[in-house]
This record gives sequence, structure tokens and C-alpha cells, in this order.
Amino acid sequence: MKPYKIALIPGDGIGPEVVAEGVKVLKAIEEVDKNISFSFTTFPWGCEYYLKYGKMMDEKALDLLKDYDAIYLGAVGYPGVPDHISLRDLLIKIRRGFDQYVNLRPVSLLHPDLTPLKAKSEKDIDMLVIRENSEGEYAGAGEWLFKGNPEEVVLQTGVFSRKGTERIIRYAYEEARKSNRTLTSISKGNALNYSHVFWDQLFEEIGMEYPDVETYSYLVDAASLYFVTQPERFGVVVTSNLFGDIVTDIGAGITGGLGLATGANINPEKSYPSMFEPVHGSAPDIAGKGACNPIAAIWSVSQMLDFFGLEDWGSAVLQVIREVLKDKESLTADLGGRATTEELGEYIIEKLIK
Repeated sequence: MKPYKIALIPGDGIGPEVVAEGVKVLKAIEEVDKNISFSFTTFPWGCEYYLKYGKMMDEKALDLLKDYDAIYLGAVGYPGVPDHISLRDLLIKIRRGFDQYVNLRPVSLLHPDLTPLKAKSEKDIDMLVIRENSEGEYAGAGEWLFKGNPEEVVLQTGVFSRKGTERIIRYAYEEARKSNRTLTSISKGNALNYSHVFWDQLFEEIGMEYPDVETYSYLVDAASLYFVTQPERFGVVVTSNLFGDIVTDIGAGITGGLGLATGANINPEKSYPSMFEPVHGSAPDIAGKGACNPIAAIWSVSQMLDFFGLEDWGSAVLQVIREVLKDKESLTADLGGRATTEELGEYIIEKLIK
């Protein structure tokens, strides 16, 4: 039996509700597959923790997490805690501390009724965005000078190292080769005359090693347009931290909304645990009402299973999500149904283990 240790950080708002449904899916898989076992440890970190202790997580958090096989995060953010604190002092601290430099964001249409692009089908909207996750525009480098004075100056510095840029681009080339898809780089080299000229240069340099991979390179403004008008242009996409954050929200918009958006923060070398999360935020307005959609959190379980090498189970979970989306009455209100969070989770498990 292969045991997997999973650290749970349910977090804020609807986070605990959706994580609970994802954990049920893993426990259901464990029940029928005697070759797998999952153990879970919950850590109470997040905004409530911050309001009580003045910090988003324990000072020794990374030491406490480092021996787990994966981290399963629900959501971070709540009124009363500034977003830059809730984000940087938990999510980004874990991403950078565990060198989770690959952010995998699938942008796949799981049911044709979900897209506002009514001329597009599942075949047209099926891409994987690979976002640099450790530096770039989110590196946190900069300075705030002469604060509160007329001479006030704020500097926000993007950090693009050769190591960081090469490894994310190479990862994307490998994924495009493995999946036999095109690779598109998204940058802004015409305006960002150092960082993104450097990015474009490395994309071309590394591409010389992958003559079998068909490549494209778009400026981020044009790419954003094509995400909406011609999403079929894209197979695998690689881009920087900021641009990846933005275009994947556009991707969520064309595939059914943030309630269906998932993300994996990967340390490919497995020197540290990787982290899996829905990306819909904490939605405090519906927290505790049993109204939130757990599908993104369960999709992130599918990503986790793939990462563990349990691709058959990962594919099975994603296929069940596709099937469930055909039955509108069994969905939550955001998707036009009447089910509670728990009812939808139970329905997914019922179909998975049938």
C-alpha cells in the first residue's frame, strides 16, 4: 500500500466547505483501491488565525509542512485583513518557500453550455496555462520612498532570473512535446524592454532544442483578445507570474467562471510538497450557507492524483465532473441547479465509485 500524507489548509470563507468535499473524494477512492491510503492533518491558518495571532500562519509553518506529500488549500482572504497580507504571508510564502515554481492552470471547457462563447465547443477551448510561480512581477522586490510626502515614490521591481525563466520555459516545452500540442509564449517585450525582451530571447534559445514543437509568441494584449475570440489557437501556454494570473481568469470566464477554475503549484523535483487549490477565492458572502460550488476544489484533487502518479484516478475524477455537469438539477445554484455543496459532492462520489 502506498501512503500519501496530505496537509489541509482549509483557510477562509468557503474554503473549509470545498476542502471537505475534496477530502471525501480521496477517502472514497481509498475505500475502493486498497493499494492507496491517504492521511490528513489540518492546519488552522488563514485570516481568522491572523486576527487572533497577528500572523497568517505559524512561524514554523514551512518546517511543519515540508514532510507532507501535498498541501490542499481551500481559500485565503476575508474582510478585515488586507489582501496583500493574506496573499503574501500565506500563499506566496508557501509557493516561494517550497520552490513551487510551476503553476498549472487548465483552461478546458467541460460542457458547452458553460461558455459565453456560443460558437465555441469543448474542442476549441482546451489549453494548459503554465505560469511562472516564484519570481517575475510577484517577487516582492521594490521600495517605498518618502512615504506621505509630495516626493513619494514607489518602485515595484520584476525579477527575471536566467534560472527561473529557463526552467519554466523548458518545463513548458517538455509538456508541449509530451502532449503533442503547440506552445505559445505570452509576454510584453515591446514595452517591458528588459524583463520581457529577456523572456522572449530565452523562449527562442530553448526552442532550438525542441524543433519538433510548433511555437507562437504573442504580446499579452493580443493574447487576451485571442483567448476570447480564437481560443482554439492555444494548446500549451507559458507566461510570467502576473500575465499568467490575468489570462487564466480570462480562461475561467470562457469556461464557466471561477467556480470551475483550479490550480496546482508544483515543485517538479519533489524536493518539497506541491500545493493544490481551487482559485475562486473565499467568497465570504456565501460562506457557511452550503451554497458554494465544490467542483474546482475536486478538480484540484484530480490534479493532485495526477501528480502522485495516480493518473487513472485523476482522469476518472475529471471525467465524472464532465458527466455531472450534464445534470443541471444536481448542480449548485451558480450553475443553475438546486443542490447544496454537500449534495453535489456526494453525487460526484456516487458516480465515481459506482
